[in-house]
Amino acid sequence: MTRPRRALACAVVAVAGAFVLAGCTAPEPMPTPSSSHSTTSEPTPTPTPTPEPAFDGTASDNQSYFDHLNRELIDAGGATGGAAFIDNLVEHGYPRENMEVTPDKTAIGIGADNVVFSIRFGDTCLLGQWGNIGYTSLVTEVLSTGRCIVGTARPA
Repeated sequence: MTRPRRALACAVVAVAGAFVLAGCTAPEPMPTPSSSHSTTSEPTPTPTPTPEPAFDGTASDNQSYFDHLNRELIDAGGATGGAAFIDNLVEHGYPRENMEVTPDKTAIGIGADNVVFSIRFGDTCLLGQWGNIGYTSLVTEVLSTGRCIVGTARPA
């Protein structure tokens, strides 16, 4: 190849490379304002309604209200030992005599990782658990012992 052809070929490759690189770094075009002046707003979340108590119902009927009361206590940052849960539930109309709660301390005197508390509704139980796993609840059948909690429960 002669010198002028080589120079021309190099120039063509350099210009083509510049166009390719320029295409990669070209700024995005700015959107043009539309003539219609619409305002967009963030949708307002609909608050979750507070469940209604169903004291005469089943454990399943009461689970959403039970959860609401327990989460409210937890979110308030108050004491969340077994007695606090039981007292809160009694304050909201549940009968203390239908409740059981596990000890807040272990056999060697340290704080229990989790506290379980229950309310008996006829032949079903509503159980709540709070501790290192967070909060959870479930509805289950009464045990063959006639109680809701396995093991030794302390007075509610």
